[in-house]
Amino acid sequence: MDSVLPVVIALLALAAVMLISATDRRARTLERRLHRLENKVDLLLAHAGIEEPQPARMAEIDQLLSQGKKIQAIKVHREVTGSGLAEAKEAVERRMR
Repeated sequence: MDSVLPVVIALLALAAVMLISATDRRARTLERRLHRLENKVDLLLAHAGIEEPQPARMAEIDQLLSQGKKIQAIKVHREVTGSGLAEAKEAVERRMR
């Protein structure tokens, strides 16, 4: 009976690792598909000569950037878009150019 417990624990650990791996692989696949779709939409908008509408608070971000308040601009960007810190920082830095 004592020798069965380590085997059961090992099997449960292996099952957990396999589940996590499958979930991670699925997430990466979905991220790639989403990225391809976003690129296609961008190409369609460009081809049609349509600019993506900007949320009203993007002007607030531009104003904060003109005042040199990059951190506050990043905070507002996160509020407006719901993006993560790294993504918001990258987007705000792109607006600075």
